[in-house]
Amino acid sequence: MEACCAVPSGQTCSDPNQNHLTAANTLIIIPTYNERENIGRLLPELFASYPDVHVLVVDDDSPDQTALCVQELQATYVNQLFLMQRSGKQGLGTAYIAGFRWALERSYDYIFEMDADFSHPVRSVADLYQACARDGYDVAIGSRYVKGGRVLNWPVDRVLLSYYASVYVRLITWMPVQDATAGFVCYRRQVLDTLDLNRIRFVGYAFQIEMKYAAWCLGFRIKEIPITFVDRMEGLSKMNKGIVKEAALGVLRMRWQSLFRSYRRS
Repeated sequence: MEACCAVPSGQTCSDPNQNHLTAANTLIIIPTYNERENIGRLLPELFASYPDVHVLVVDDDSPDQTALCVQELQATYVNQLFLMQRSGKQGLGTAYIAGFRWALERSYDYIFEMDADFSHPVRSVADLYQACARDGYDVAIGSRYVKGGRVLNWPVDRVLLSYYASVYVRLITWMPVQDATAGFVCYRRQVLDTLDLNRIRFVGYAFQIEMKYAAWCLGFRIKEIPITFVDRMEGLSKMNKGIVKEAALGVLRMRWQSLFRSYRRS
């Protein structure tokens, strides 16, 4: 089989002082399902930009052998690139929860969520990190809908769906987050340590809403950082009608249940 994981030539690193993330404290979690075309390019770019970062790929038994691509790269990024292989397609939310638990068992202080498809700009990892590590925020969100943020290459109906979904979430929850469905996030360890991860119910994209809502309910400080979100160039989107339905109905249920129970770990 043709190798998919060559390190791109001409790769350069931007300002090293801005981008320095120490290996001892930072983990980027990337869930994958059929992302072979993307993961082999994204990982070398991440490590070129942030030489000390650690990355955990959580793969749900991708038929396109995404995991094999990651395994090939592990020989290059020894003790920095990790792979969790799960049986079957179990959903975005459970992938991140598994990654969070893995991170909490180790010494990471800053834990990222990031997509594999280049929708989230690699250069903005440093901005989210600095918001938490330097500016004292507990959660930093790469936001499409704050001033300076934007979306490229999405059809108009998809932009409107995403934007008004966030408006809907704000109306129901009163949570002051402009991009509630954003999937590019940095958490300080204390947030995940405080949260009872067993109480996060969503498994699809609404998982992103519930995580932000749980952190906000527990009083953690949230900062939105403007990013340019670019639609995937390779592979297929995982969005479907079931995901939209889960979010629309689930937000109402989530808000109601939060009146009677806390997200705080006992």
